[in-house]
Parts: sequence; C-alpha cells; structure tokens
Amino acid sequence: MSKLEDQDELDVRYMREAIKQAINALDKDEVPIGAVIVHGKTIIAKGFNQTETLNDVTAHAEMIAFTAASSFVNGKYLNECTLYVTVEPCTMCAGAAYWTQISRIVYGAPDEKRGYHIHGDLLHPKTQIKAGILQEECSKLVKDFFITKRKK
Repeated sequence: MSKLEDQDELDVRYMREAIKQAINALDKDEVPIGAVIVHGKTIIAKGFNQTETLNDVTAHAEMIAFTAASSFVNGKYLNECTLYVTVEPCTMCAGAAYWTQISRIVYGAPDEKRGYHIHGDLLHPKTQIKAGILQEECSKLVKDFFITKRKK
C-alpha cells in the first residue's frame, strides 16, 4: 500500500471522528458541524458548534478545536497538525487557521454561501487543503438539520 493510500485511509478515519462531533452538535440542536485536530496519528482536540449553547457567535467547531489543541501543545502554533472539519471553514475560522499556521485542513462538504473560498485565499501559504472527504455524509447532516428547522 502506498503512502498516499495510507493518508487517504487516515483522512476518512479522522473525518468519521469529526462527524461524531457534528452529531454531538446535532444532539444539542446546534448546526451539526464537527472538528478534530490530529498531531501525528493522535487526536489532540475535538470540537463541535456551540454557538447557541454558549450564546457566542465565535463558538464554531474549528475555534473550539483550535483552543483545545493549543492548550494540548502548550503553544499557539499548530504547524504539525491537521484540522478535520465536516464543512468548509468560514472566513473567521480560516483566519484563525491562518494564525495557527496549521499544516493541513481536510474538510467534507463545501459551503457555497459562507465558505472561506468565496473571499479568496485566507489561509497560511504553507497550509495544504483537501476537500470532499465523506462529502455526502457531511453535507446531509447540515441539509437535514435545516430542513427540520424550516418545518418547525
């Protein structure tokens, strides 16, 4: 098995962990977006949207994971880490990712309305991006959530 195949398998495994975090958000009636941060092959931080629970517009899954990861590594830079997030980061989270100098961002579903890509390149120049990992599962969680909300 090649190194690329190994990385693809790891990306799927860690995205499944991010999906578990998104389900935690869903269980709390939050927009179901989840994130994990991995260093080496170890999950060092987890987060899920908590904007309603904490009454804080900045309490996105990525932001919570960045804070936990920085605490874990005892520093502000995450340049040897990968962020796995179920939906493309927004501009706020992309800006925070820039400042952490995170090595990689792997996300599931694109966000055509609020994703960072619509505003140009907001990430650190050394940050690598991989999109579309378990995209259908990640997208379905969010779409189903908003369909349910509209019915109420």
